[in-house]
Amino acid sequence: MEKEWNIIEVLSHTRHDWLNRLQLIKGNLDLNRVDRAKSIIDEIIIESQQESKLTNLHMPVFASLLLRSNWENHLFQLEYEVLDNTHSPKMNELLLTNWTSLFFACLNSAIDAFQENHLSITIDTQIDGTRFFFDFSGIIKKKERIEQFLAKPSKLDWTIVVKEFSEHELALEVFIPQT
Repeated sequence: MEKEWNIIEVLSHTRHDWLNRLQLIKGNLDLNRVDRAKSIIDEIIIESQQESKLTNLHMPVFASLLLRSNWENHLFQLEYEVLDNTHSPKMNELLLTNWTSLFFACLNSAIDAFQENHLSITIDTQIDGTRFFFDFSGIIKKKERIEQFLAKPSKLDWTIVVKEFSEHELALEVFIPQT
């Protein structure tokens, strides 16, 4: 069952993240590492721009899943990028969110908890549909779980293509046509 987030929890996590970032900047400035402090600021700017692009896709349930992902107990760190948001995706957002949530759970059950696991999601909106690229790097201990998840028959009219799949990497392309 998925956790329901209230506004106080969201603000608490957001405040914690910002305080961590400010401490990193301050620590680097105290050590006279101005270039590193500027680099951290640049990373924050890029991340904020991506958050803005994600929320501008007008898919609040899916955006919420991605935005809160690193606050939850996943065994991977999530990063996302929206390449182009000039086209608003027209799709069943709840199906996308449910599938992505199930994929996260499957991935959690298949990877090594004590490794540096990283999942990157790239979103490319186009006139005919939206492409989602899921790129995982880390240690996959139970490939068969992911294979079973991807092999499940589906009534979705999506195209899912496995680009790479090994013990250290999983790359998927999911294309969802406009509805």
